[in-house]
Amino acid sequence: MSLQVFTEKVQTIVGEDSRLNATVKFSTDEGVLFVDAKQVPNIISNEDKDADCTVSLSAADAVKLLEGNLNPMNAFMMGKIKVKGDMGIAMKVMQLIGG
Repeated sequence: MSLQVFTEKVQTIVGEDSRLNATVKFSTDEGVLFVDAKQVPNIISNEDKDADCTVSLSAADAVKLLEGNLNPMNAFMMGKIKVKGDMGIAMKVMQLIGG
């Protein structure tokens, strides 16, 4: 259930043009959320594709992040969020979805 909620919330936040100009994959214990922000409108799916940046976290923590109940920097420092790939993109994504 958390992955579905996370997907819907990210779709709302990202909208048609997030201006990220990158691909981002969120890998959770419930599945994958893929954001293709290289094209407009941005495409959000649950397909497992290669991305410029992969952010790994639990689905429950993903929802907490979007609700503002989990600080992205603290979660990263505590190991709740792991990043593989372009760290600059990860920072932009966390600002976008983590407030």
